[in-house]
Amino acid sequence: MTAGTLDLLLQARNGDEAAAAKALEENSGLIWAVVRRYFGKGVEADDLYQLGCLGFLKAVRGFDPAYGTQFSTYAVPKIAGEIRRYLRDNGAIKVGRSLREQSVSIYAARERLRAGLGREPALSELSEATGLTPEEIAAAELAAAPPDSLNQENADGLTLESTLASPVTEEQMLERIALRSAIDRLPDQEQKTILLRFYKGLTQQQCARILGVSQVQVSRLEKRAIEKLRREMQ
Repeated sequence: MTAGTLDLLLQARNGDEAAAAKALEENSGLIWAVVRRYFGKGVEADDLYQLGCLGFLKAVRGFDPAYGTQFSTYAVPKIAGEIRRYLRDNGAIKVGRSLREQSVSIYAARERLRAGLGREPALSELSEATGLTPEEIAAAELAAAPPDSLNQENADGLTLESTLASPVTEEQMLERIALRSAIDRLPDQEQKTILLRFYKGLTQQQCARILGVSQVQVSRLEKRAIEKLRREMQ
């Protein structure tokens, strides 16, 4: 990042509207690169761009050079997050009715059990309370959950971003916006393994119980899925 770019961002962060407008103009390519990932979701491209601009301005307000990251690396998740939030809240991202109903049932049962037990209920207790199998519970919760940050650590302290590649260039960061769609193309067991490990933060042993396989099989599924995702993201 050049000194001029940093000065512009700092001016925009401090409320300079002219600087904010100039920053938006200079970064329109970055915003459109993110926006294009969400074409075909039932929202006009110009509206998506406006949402991307909102996310960009939020990134400007929250960016601190002390983070030690490029601004674009910080901004991309903010831009994408603003668009995803709108799509989710306005129903452009649909979840099947049966999965949605199951998710509500699971949530209610979890809250009931948590209040009665004074702790987080075990999967077996949730299964008994809802009449759903562990696999059905996992599928419903994964379908209803919004995509989380790639920087979220799982139980082993790993992030999916760091597992796929290191270091992350700005270009690679843009490409990883497409990661969720790549995950959706994985075979069912591999997809569930990745989602449980990196989106729900479970250990391999916990995944094995939910998927009904051994921990060794989970390890193989995870390795195979990551290899496929790495190839897609190259």
